[in-house]
Amino acid sequence: MRRPTFLSSLLTFVLCIPVLSVAAQSAESRDEAAIRQEMADQAAAWNRGSLDEVMKTYWNSDSLMFIGQSGITYGYGPTLAHYKATYSDADKMGKLFFSLLEVKRLSGTHYFVVGKWLLKRKAGDIAGIFSLLFRKIGGKWLIVADHTS
Repeated sequence: MRRPTFLSSLLTFVLCIPVLSVAAQSAESRDEAAIRQEMADQAAAWNRGSLDEVMKTYWNSDSLMFIGQSGITYGYGPTLAHYKATYSDADKMGKLFFSLLEVKRLSGTHYFVVGKWLLKRKAGDIAGIFSLLFRKIGGKWLIVADHTS
């Protein structure tokens, strides 16, 4: 059996780089698509009036961090309670629309998302901006930190 030469080993390595690059890009594309789908699902759940479903996008942990006008709320339960107190009926919830401005990969397990939100309501529209830190946990992308203003 012939031993590979340095040149043949180098050629094999160089030829594999595009394949590895395409595989990494497709994994990154799938991750970004999954995060965009989570955001779309969250808006759809909101528009159905289901805050419990909205929260499925969030990490069910005491370490979840939500930053809003009233300060920092820690934990899944307190964040859900805050949402339910603030948006107690369909008129207060209105219809939610997201515009994603940036979906940036930080690592294989973290993404940073920045966007605008709009609530169209009978009581008057309100809007703002958000930044989210997503983390891949148990094969699913979940929000672990949310700063909404």
